[in-house]
Amino acid sequence: MPSDESMRADASAAIMRILAGGWVAHIVHTAAEIGLADHFDQNAKDVASLASATATHPPSLARLLRALAAIGFVNETAERRYTLTPLGATLRTAQPGSMRAWARIILREETERPWQALTHAIRTGDNAFQHVFATDPWTYRSTHPDFSTLFNDSQQSVTMGVNAAISTHYPFGNFGWIVDVGGGNGALLVSILQKHPQMRGTVFELPHVAGQAREHIAAAGFADRCDVVEGDAFGGIRAGADAYVMKSVLHGKTDEQAVAILRNCRAALVSPAKLLIIERLLPERVNPNDVVARENFLMDVSMMLMTGGRERTEAEYRHVLAEAGLRLICVAPTPGTSAIIEAERA
Repeated sequence: MPSDESMRADASAAIMRILAGGWVAHIVHTAAEIGLADHFDQNAKDVASLASATATHPPSLARLLRALAAIGFVNETAERRYTLTPLGATLRTAQPGSMRAWARIILREETERPWQALTHAIRTGDNAFQHVFATDPWTYRSTHPDFSTLFNDSQQSVTMGVNAAISTHYPFGNFGWIVDVGGGNGALLVSILQKHPQMRGTVFELPHVAGQAREHIAAAGFADRCDVVEGDAFGGIRAGADAYVMKSVLHGKTDEQAVAILRNCRAALVSPAKLLIIERLLPERVNPNDVVARENFLMDVSMMLMTGGRERTEAEYRHVLAEAGLRLICVAPTPGTSAIIEAERA
């Protein structure tokens, strides 16, 4: 049996590894910021050529590359030349499923400073983003187009694989017309329309996002089957669709805000239309060995800091739905972190 001293040493080493995760995040973020992965091909690259391509300081880049090799983003040869690993390739800009935008935004000022105010938020209950920037994230993005574009790109990064899973793990073919409330650039709706040629769709989004949605939908070739309507989920939502989808909308809202949006959705629902809420679900009990739940609990803290919202349990979704006059029908799990919550008018 290990001694108490040995167990304390193991615990100390474990906490060091956990805390060093912040350093790892900064290393990956910097690689994404300088576009490092975009300058690799089939041949091993030396530091000088990579530094020239990225306009960086060669000795400093050399040390970054060795750290990236240590965490598995590049391979290092005996001659100190480098090739990109599959993990590192996720930072390529144009690669399907690219995570570069997410890696860039995760430590950007707008995301990092609220996390630095976590202690303040826990002590006071204040919303950290509001405390730091004196406004809410939606207003901030509407007046900072560069951040808004990066935010939307980052959301597409983390949801591309999720969208494919969602579109194949629910019978969307039962619907002729779907409205995606808060649908971002339309990526989810496009993935559904691709599988159902007879379906039409509508993205309902804030004005500063609607233009990006039109561009994305047109580029995907669905402008004839999918329109974009500008509006606010706290206002009126177009009625008469067969289904209304909300993905990653309610987790950014307080319970009171969520109920207000859900009541607007209820007003738009004409029976037998369905409301499909796509969100992370928290378990009732914490299991530290559940990797998906761990990610969802971390996202819950992020929502507390960034928007004042929260991730919820199934029971908590039942409650806000009931408050809005809706009834939860079923919960359909999908591969990954999200679930599809199907609801209708009570």
